[in-house]
Amino acid sequence: MMTTGNLFLALIGTAVSLCLLRLLFRKTGPFHLLKGWWRSTQDWFYVYQVLKVPEFNDAVQENPLYRRVSVYLNSLPSLEESDFTNLFAGKKPNDILLHLDPNQTIDDVFLGARLSWTNDQRGDRRAFVLRIRRADKMSILRPYLQHIHAVSDEIDRKKRDLKLHINVDDGGSGRWRSVPFTHPSTLDTIAMEPDLKDKVKSDLESFLKAKQYYHRLGRVWKRSFLLYGPSGTGKSSFVAAMANFLGYDVYDIDLSKLKDDSDLKLLLMDTTAKSVVVMEDLDRFLASKSTALSLSGILNFMDGILSSCCAEERIMVFTMNSKEHVDAAIMRPGRVDVHIHFPLCDFSAFKNLANSYLGVKDHKLFPQVEEIFQGGASLSPAEIGELMIANRNSPSRALKSVITALQTDGSAAKIGRRLSHDGVRKPGDESADSSGVFLKDSNAMKDLRKLYGLLRMKSTRKTPSFDGDSGQ
Repeated sequence: MMTTGNLFLALIGTAVSLCLLRLLFRKTGPFHLLKGWWRSTQDWFYVYQVLKVPEFNDAVQENPLYRRVSVYLNSLPSLEESDFTNLFAGKKPNDILLHLDPNQTIDDVFLGARLSWTNDQRGDRRAFVLRIRRADKMSILRPYLQHIHAVSDEIDRKKRDLKLHINVDDGGSGRWRSVPFTHPSTLDTIAMEPDLKDKVKSDLESFLKAKQYYHRLGRVWKRSFLLYGPSGTGKSSFVAAMANFLGYDVYDIDLSKLKDDSDLKLLLMDTTAKSVVVMEDLDRFLASKSTALSLSGILNFMDGILSSCCAEERIMVFTMNSKEHVDAAIMRPGRVDVHIHFPLCDFSAFKNLANSYLGVKDHKLFPQVEEIFQGGASLSPAEIGELMIANRNSPSRALKSVITALQTDGSAAKIGRRLSHDGVRKPGDESADSSGVFLKDSNAMKDLRKLYGLLRMKSTRKTPSFDGDSGQ
């Protein structure tokens, strides 16, 4: 058996061994000194070439590549392991930035080749100096610089402050007014089927990396989406989620403020790359028979010559309540690439909302909710969301308020179907209701709306106010 003295000696021996290993493998220890000596020895057998990236050119103009290299180098893992690194606070809370020290050298590896960068600072002149083996230059230099561009663009995209631009008609020279875009919606928080959400994410990620592919095909690097569905189904929130996911600004076009087709063209010319250009409620505008804009002007905006010149690196989004009565020319491939339907809430979307708004993944009332949905009742995600927000302190009360609202909607729908069955009018009749339910006379519709209003009032009285105290 091991005595106490032997155990003590063993512990001391282990501690000494660990200290020796730490000294051996530390940055200034023998192992790293030997590694540096071996690299220096290897350098005698290779021919290196030095490339300089100055901050300014001879005409004292800023060199864009210098800033890209700076962003790229400050993101390298080798900078975190360096013995000399500057720390700075970023614009966002808890954001810490790393920056190279003057005349500091760090290593990078690309496609198996080892490269080194030096932050050369001499007085007011600054430059990054790349040291690369001549044998590797021909094979990796161009792909390496493209890699730097891609990484720096991705970092800038994630860090840039987004803006929301709206068009104005105040007689001034500026056509857009902007405010900070701080919408909190993300693709993770919107109520959408998981499979569809994954497809959207994949499509957007593919678009971000497809610049060379689009150009090789001779096409403009843009993507067009048509979002259609009833009001309150989340189309606007989806646009905000797309912008946050891409890191793009948003240009929201108010068609009612445009005087003619030229105004629409000038708006597109004043947009910038890396932006989402939105045209909401396009079907309603077309149905209004406005004389300010022509159908031809809208079609040219979507894929005309001007669009091919001014829509590079943009996402075009058009929203509609319904696309049934819209000219097919607007929705043809090339003008619209992706169609996404936003339906009224079903049970699957309801469960996503309950999880997001209430933190509830399962509840004893879920089977009753599912049964009501199966009976044909439905509400918009916005309506259900408001009920859950107003009763967020009590998930059971929130679900009961949703059940009451669904039952009200289901009762009104049944009455509507019965009335429409009793008196059907032909489409095109002047007295037909615009919702698509054709009634025998106007009094029947008034009775239906009155009954529906009473049921809604009853439901509202049972739902606690959002502004009420916790005792309500």
